[in-house]
Amino acid sequence: MQRTLIKDLPRHIGEEVKVQGWLQTLRDQKSMQFLVLRDKTGLVQVAHWKKGNPELAETISKLGTESALTIVGKVVANEVVRLGGLEIQLEDLKVEGLAETPLPFDPFGEVLPDQDFRLDWRYLDLRRERNRLIFEVQTTLEAAMRAYWLGHDFIEMHSPKILGAASESGAELFSLKYFETTAYLAQSPQFYKQMAMAAGFERVFEIGPVFRADPSFTSRHMTEFTGVDMEISWIESHEDVMVFIENWLAYCYAAVQEKHGEQIKEQFGTELTVPSLPFPRLSMAEAYQILKDQNYALPPEQKGDLDPGAERALGKYIKDTYNHDFVFVTDWPFSVRPFYHMLHEDNPSLTKSFDLLGKGLEITTGAQREHRYEVLASQAQQKGLSLEPIQDYLNFFRYGCPPHGGFGLGLSRLLMIMMDLPNIREAVYLFRGPNRLRP
Repeated sequence: MQRTLIKDLPRHIGEEVKVQGWLQTLRDQKSMQFLVLRDKTGLVQVAHWKKGNPELAETISKLGTESALTIVGKVVANEVVRLGGLEIQLEDLKVEGLAETPLPFDPFGEVLPDQDFRLDWRYLDLRRERNRLIFEVQTTLEAAMRAYWLGHDFIEMHSPKILGAASESGAELFSLKYFETTAYLAQSPQFYKQMAMAAGFERVFEIGPVFRADPSFTSRHMTEFTGVDMEISWIESHEDVMVFIENWLAYCYAAVQEKHGEQIKEQFGTELTVPSLPFPRLSMAEAYQILKDQNYALPPEQKGDLDPGAERALGKYIKDTYNHDFVFVTDWPFSVRPFYHMLHEDNPSLTKSFDLLGKGLEITTGAQREHRYEVLASQAQQKGLSLEPIQDYLNFFRYGCPPHGGFGLGLSRLLMIMMDLPNIREAVYLFRGPNRLRP
């Protein structure tokens, strides 16, 4: 007999079915047993008369909640039952996986333990519909990303994650023994995206792991996350990249809204809105003036940069002024940007770069890249970098490379703002941080 999903039971009234799932609740009464069975599509009540099969009744009485079960029975209409107005009259039950008792915690309890404890038992926490929805949304989101890219002639790439030298800077690198030498985990596919531009691929994207040895314990940082990267050739400025991003994101939001909008509203209380085009834009100078007008004082060490409080303040300003969740902050000082960002011809202290803030959270960094060998080498030296460790990268630009630009986006941060999640730990399947390497 083939399995029937719980959501499809209304089509099988009066029929015998096989349903498989987890025991969410057991009410063991004097003459009756009621099991609430859960699969990924919903809940159903299963009724069993003890006198009909005392041996089966004894088996059911010993079941722990969250046991994995296969049940066979007849679907009958019953208006008294709150779960869909039907129930299954049990004929047979097989215990596929018995749950020990007690559970470390009840994932469906009214009061849940703190998040760090739930991360120890992440697979139990993920059984909640609310949490599964996050990853259903992620699946739709990534499919939409790829659909848009493929519809615009992109090539997917998979760059190496074990490197012989730093991909950007040495400050946040994880090192590992690699035979007789030392290797590093990739902070970004940045250099390899640019290699693809030099190879003539013109448009590439990658979705893959990124590693940052950043000892941060905030609600927005991880030491391993999924990076979403894109690079395009023959651009005129970073504006071309921003136009692509806003159209791409609007497309992705529309795909998620169409498939999951009602579920997101039900589970998270969030009305998912497809962002209007174009997104607002602020130069860094304009952003600083807005912060000054709001009496927001940046810490001295943040000179030329934005701290989380400043990002939130700008997000609120954009929401209040433009009723928009996104804003590009452009033209960052070269002092706080990587050496490979292109400089403005009329003001070489500023880069042709941007950050994209969503609801006051930085989710994307992008720029037009410097593609001219001599200029790029000079900018690296201005940053105090030795050319020898990055010579393989510099070689990409020796034999003709088109003007190009792109961005890197944090997938989990995008999910955070899309679903109004308070902590990035909720938006990733298994969190990795400075003090968490398990499970």
